[in-house]
Amino acid sequence: MKALVLVSGGLDSTTSLAMAIDKYGKENVIALTVAYGQALSVYYGQKHTKEIEAAQKITEYYQVEHISLDLTPIFQYSDCSLLAHSDKEVPHESYAEQLKETDGSPVSTYVPFRNGLFLSSAASIALSKDCGVIYYGVHADDAAGNAYPDCSTTFHEAMKQAIYTGSGNQLTIEAPFVNMAKSEVVAIGLKLHVPYELTWSCYEGGDEPCGVCGTCIDRAEAFRLNGIEDPASKKKEA
Repeated sequence: MKALVLVSGGLDSTTSLAMAIDKYGKENVIALTVAYGQALSVYYGQKHTKEIEAAQKITEYYQVEHISLDLTPIFQYSDCSLLAHSDKEVPHESYAEQLKETDGSPVSTYVPFRNGLFLSSAASIALSKDCGVIYYGVHADDAAGNAYPDCSTTFHEAMKQAIYTGSGNQLTIEAPFVNMAKSEVVAIGLKLHVPYELTWSCYEGGDEPCGVCGTCIDRAEAFRLNGIEDPASKKKEA
């Protein structure tokens, strides 16, 4: 079987890519990156291209076929703080702190139905490339408190059924981390020797991660719980 993996260039999707390669072999894995920005690479109008650049390095490291997709026009009406046309600032606080201010609504960095669009686009490409499964790297921490509703188990199961039915029972989706914390994702990645030094998670686009946005905070804590320093941080200090 061949697998298509959504790869943003971040920690979770890169670990998902490593799992697919470990199971199917690199010759049977295709990475898709979507620009807004994630190995399906999809561009969707994000404020920087650091993740996309990371996705390129990661797919070169693993020597897998890499497809890029630009979904920017679809998100031109969104005021999500991650997108280049938005005047909103990316919050510099944890997701838990942000959720206290949203009254149960998604956080400002939620891109409207992003994963739904990514998976639907990936399904069409996967069928055309004779793939039988799509991997993507959502995890339980992102779904907590409804921060990112398209990272939840409920969303995953609904999309899995829709894609399976809509593909004529030819295609399924796998979210191996949907019930795991980010620290558990890191633990798996360390066993698979994932090149975390090549990944980029920060929502800001500086030369170095900001360390204070929600995803930087989550990433640092995930490595801390595994008893090691983030390899990407160590690389910058060297």
